[in-house]
Amino acid sequence: MLSEQIQARIDRELKKYPADQKQSAVMAALRFVQDEKGWIANDDMSDIATYLGMAQMAVFEVATFYHMYNLKPMGKHTLTVCTNLSCTLCGALDTVKYIETKLGIGIGEVSADGKFGLREGECMGTCIDAPILAINNKRLCGRLTSEKIDQILAELDKS
Repeated sequence: MLSEQIQARIDRELKKYPADQKQSAVMAALRFVQDEKGWIANDDMSDIATYLGMAQMAVFEVATFYHMYNLKPMGKHTLTVCTNLSCTLCGALDTVKYIETKLGIGIGEVSADGKFGLREGECMGTCIDAPILAINNKRLCGRLTSEKIDQILAELDKS
């Protein structure tokens, strides 16, 4: 069941669209669930589908198409490293290896303390700052070096 807060946020989002186009709010609804719970379970997708009057498969298709949705718990801080061409040419794979070594996890895994999850992501549109790291899909960090990564991880570890 969607919380009252999520329902209220979806209702505000729905005001942006014609009444017969409720499915247009699906991406926002997924984001609202993830913001509240940290990830999106199949039951959440079913609840969103019911609330928006659309097929559950349609919600699942959106949630699995975009890399910004966590379909399993990914820790308090989900780190998404862009591994598309520009970032890879600028060291994204080295960035991934460094983070994996630093946190003791691989892509798709969560640290033992539950603080960090690591993901690969698609282009984040800031190639000039490659390699790019997104934190919880809210904050972008670019031009990553091992020192900068250490600083980011230390800051997040305190929160």
